[in-house]
Amino acid sequence: MKKSTSNMKLFYLQSSHHKPTPSLSGARHRLCLASALLSFFTFASLLSLFSFSSTTTTTTLPPKLSSSASAAISHHPALPAPIFDALLFYATSSSAPGRMADPDLRAAADVLRRRAPCNLLVFGLGHESPLWLALNHGGHTVFLDHSDLHASRFEDKHPGLPGLEVYVAAFPTRVADLRPLLAAVRPEEGSPRGRCRPVQDLLFSDCPLALSDLPNHLYRLAWDVVLVDGPPGYRPEAPGRAAAIFTAAVLARSVGGEGTTEVLVHDHDRELERVCSEEFLCLENMVGSAGNLVHFVIHRGLDAGGGGFCRNRTATS
Repeated sequence: MKKSTSNMKLFYLQSSHHKPTPSLSGARHRLCLASALLSFFTFASLLSLFSFSSTTTTTTLPPKLSSSASAAISHHPALPAPIFDALLFYATSSSAPGRMADPDLRAAADVLRRRAPCNLLVFGLGHESPLWLALNHGGHTVFLDHSDLHASRFEDKHPGLPGLEVYVAAFPTRVADLRPLLAAVRPEEGSPRGRCRPVQDLLFSDCPLALSDLPNHLYRLAWDVVLVDGPPGYRPEAPGRAAAIFTAAVLARSVGGEGTTEVLVHDHDRELERVCSEEFLCLENMVGSAGNLVHFVIHRGLDAGGGGFCRNRTATS
């Protein structure tokens, strides 16, 4: 991916050339200004400490990476709690349009606080992407996006972001096709030899919901956390997240032997996200929700018996 040296822009506050008469209020003003500057440079120093302690990784990784990568990552120290908290505080203080709501963002951050440094897979690039990368300091974070143009613009907006690893995938679905796709998938789901079974090698899958064109090493990693926050799904012609949720569900079950994968699905208030989560991640695996973010814990290597995803399918799906 594109690399360049990160530049930190500092904005200096300069007082007026007019010299006011010394007074108690003037002293208080100078004290407040000094406190504000101290707070700003403290946070800038924290970010500098994080940035210069990170290294930029490339998007080409050795093909021998496998589930054993989790053990190697565990030897890296997690992000110090004060820096973690500072980054989260400033992220939730942002007024940027389109950002994740505070309850959703804090819930996702709580999972990373427990699991990081870890293998983190994120569907979608957005306002929070630099935060996820920073909170998983010392881990392996991969972003999957649906658009070359969107990924390129993101990289241009964040030049030299340490450790950024982005791949563009072809998402084969549309929001409008949800019901026909589910009708086609369900009869095969319980078959040990069906195309859309929950435990399989996605690299060779011909299930219509599977993402099978990703770099090979991504299928061999045991993902500790998967966040589904893309592709877009607000219009009938948008790709939606059916393929992302299905792929996350299969990756969570198919790689890594013992252990669990935590899957977070954002915008769960929308029909597609809710239905596909219940279909492939299953209500019996849901452990919590906050705002429009829902949290599942999937046990690796297991299906629900009979080759299916869930023990009981809900009437709504």
